[in-house]
Amino acid sequence: MNWDILKDSPLNNMYSFVYLANDHKEVFERFDSAFAAHEPFEAEELRLFAVWAQMRLNLGWDGGHDHDERRLAVIRELIGHMPELPKVVVTQLWSAANGLMTWRHTNYAELYRLPLAATARLSYHERRQVLNSMPRWFAQHWKPAWEVLREPIEELLTEPETGDPGATVRNIMWEDDAFATRMIADHAARLAAPEVLPLLRHWNTATASKPSARWTRRAAGLLTPQAAELIKDILAQVIAHREVTLRHPTRDGEWTETVFLRERTAVPLRGMVWTCELIGEPWVTALLGDVAVATGTGIGGSGANARSEMLANAAIGVLARRGGLEVVAQLARVQAKVRKKTILAGVAKTLDAVAGQSGLSPEQLLERTVPTFGLGLDGTRTEHGLRLTLGGVVDFVDPAGKIRKTVPKAVREEHKDLLAELKATAKEIKKVLPAERFRIERALATERIWRWREVCEYYLDHPVTGSMGRTLIWEILQGPAGLPVLVDGTWELTDPDGRRIQPYPDTPVLLWHPISHTMDEVRAWRDHLMEHGLRQPFKQAFREVYLLTPAEEETLDHSRRFTGHLLRYGQAKALLTGRGWTGMTLGHWGWEYGSDQAEAAKELPGGLAAHWGFHLDGGSFDRDDLGTVSICVSGDLHFTDDRGRRVPLTEVPPLTLSEVLRDADLAVGVTSTGLDPEGHGEYWQSYGFGDLTETAQIRRDALARLLPRLAISGRCSLTDRFLRVRGDLRTYKIHLGSGNILMEPNDAYLCIVPRRGAGDPVFLPFEEDGGMLSIVLSKAFLLAADTAITDPSITRQIRP
Repeated sequence: MNWDILKDSPLNNMYSFVYLANDHKEVFERFDSAFAAHEPFEAEELRLFAVWAQMRLNLGWDGGHDHDERRLAVIRELIGHMPELPKVVVTQLWSAANGLMTWRHTNYAELYRLPLAATARLSYHERRQVLNSMPRWFAQHWKPAWEVLREPIEELLTEPETGDPGATVRNIMWEDDAFATRMIADHAARLAAPEVLPLLRHWNTATASKPSARWTRRAAGLLTPQAAELIKDILAQVIAHREVTLRHPTRDGEWTETVFLRERTAVPLRGMVWTCELIGEPWVTALLGDVAVATGTGIGGSGANARSEMLANAAIGVLARRGGLEVVAQLARVQAKVRKKTILAGVAKTLDAVAGQSGLSPEQLLERTVPTFGLGLDGTRTEHGLRLTLGGVVDFVDPAGKIRKTVPKAVREEHKDLLAELKATAKEIKKVLPAERFRIERALATERIWRWREVCEYYLDHPVTGSMGRTLIWEILQGPAGLPVLVDGTWELTDPDGRRIQPYPDTPVLLWHPISHTMDEVRAWRDHLMEHGLRQPFKQAFREVYLLTPAEEETLDHSRRFTGHLLRYGQAKALLTGRGWTGMTLGHWGWEYGSDQAEAAKELPGGLAAHWGFHLDGGSFDRDDLGTVSICVSGDLHFTDDRGRRVPLTEVPPLTLSEVLRDADLAVGVTSTGLDPEGHGEYWQSYGFGDLTETAQIRRDALARLLPRLAISGRCSLTDRFLRVRGDLRTYKIHLGSGNILMEPNDAYLCIVPRRGAGDPVFLPFEEDGGMLSIVLSKAFLLAADTAITDPSITRQIRP
């Protein structure tokens, strides 16, 4: 057969199956000539010869049963002297055979003789990599072939029982990813033990979306104490596991793949999660919460996708079936961290069900089930000198009452169990606090209303939520507002002038928001917080307010206030996802299909939704080298109702509009490329030194109140956009939006990369997102003492 004939034959289509390079043409021509002339083949080219021999079983488009006996003899002779072919070549043999099978080549025994023999020379790990999903594919789509191939394929995949527990486990679940490899290495002996092995086989059948009653009964009959402890240990490893990036070579370079768990690993792990429903130990509920959070969050711990939706949904499903108030705190953590809509829908359904059983709303249920962790009203718990704090710290109080960071050795040994319990509780506290902060801030943004007795019980007298609630301003509905103060065992509200208000138990109250109050009232509260050193868990008194501008009134149904900003894509996506936005996915995989454009969306109260557009700029291909997107461009922002109709901005409730624009301002303020210390270009110049956004205006307001308290106050002054700092060598202007620095008298740019923890500790009235206020202050302290700076990267700029 010559090559020109081959080009017009069905065999030419086989090259798409085996991905042969063009430079193999000459070699295949020589094989064709040698075969036609009954000449021997060269041994050093046996790898390509094997692929050639497999492809020459082609009978044409219509397939059939009979193959040329000479070609079959060549294959049998090749098998008799089978070399150790690389895995990639064996994969090509299977691809060629499968391609011919789909062309109705039905002599399956002959068609697959060579691929089966070549696979038998591979290690068991490589065999599983080559065959991978083929058994399922044959069973579903080519049952006649599967009847012939089932036995030899199962034999290839089954390691001999030599007493090696690793081989026993690998016969059930493959080393298909990094986690499976580690799990088998760490726990093979326990997994293969008689007390666990039958259950491991059962776990590997967890292929449905939820367990059937029959599956659960079977698991209950196989469950042993040893298996329960193993579940605890393996799922703890799942929680700590992180995704791995794999690189695969191709003809044109390589492609990368990020893997958390492959399906073959996730299925038995789902079986373990389902079995948790049968375990009555106290550790189960918290462990399931950890699994749901770890697997429900996206790659890197953020994003609108999930590392393993299969496991996250399994964990939430078990929590739902366990029911009871103890599962609510775990579901609250999932709500605060996970952004995948399908997972959140499962959480909401579970909360609704538990709330219905209790006669409460989901929000009421969440606030009634926040754990106390045994803490007192002051946020501490002390036993035998060991002290647990609300900050998640375990330290020691000596007999004189002095707090020591290090626990004495004698106490560690005498109270080992108590110390372990307190350390475990400290970890739980650190998980709960962010979820509660998220929930309370969401209540502020949605104007949730309570009865005063509920506020006292669940937000003031509670050791966890009380740490936040006691520093927040509460407002009587259509009445006065104040900070909580305990008077003779009763909670009252006190305003900035010291006037006390005693709400009745059933008085409706809500969290105070500056959008509903005059600037004089807002200033009074800000001054009060600064004067008394009250730090709020999130911005309340210093919260930004965004009112409609004349430009937005003209555009009618969309805002361009945050359009045209260059944002660091990964950071912007993570930040917005953490604040409830979904759908922000940009990439280079198909610009013709719109992969260069995306719209982030956020569901809002009253059936509204916010939409913010993003796109890639024209230089993305060159800058990103077809890899991960690094920079995106922000677009217009608009709102729709529950029918998808665009809503005029004048019809959006002012609080809703303000909170959405606050999210946008925060994303720009934290992720803009205008913040880059060594940035350049027109955008960097305009953002890095331009007019202040609302967030930066709040920063300026806070600085105006902070400056008189600082040791460097005599060297600092505020202008409209800058904090001006007088050093001994130069005078510096720190931009209040970007933190970028200009040096007088010629406005030369000074590049300083901020370090964590730099600068003197300064009281801040809120926990600021992005930390720019801290950065500005740390730079101010540094530059006020510029003669003490020793970093050459800074001094050579100051002293040119």
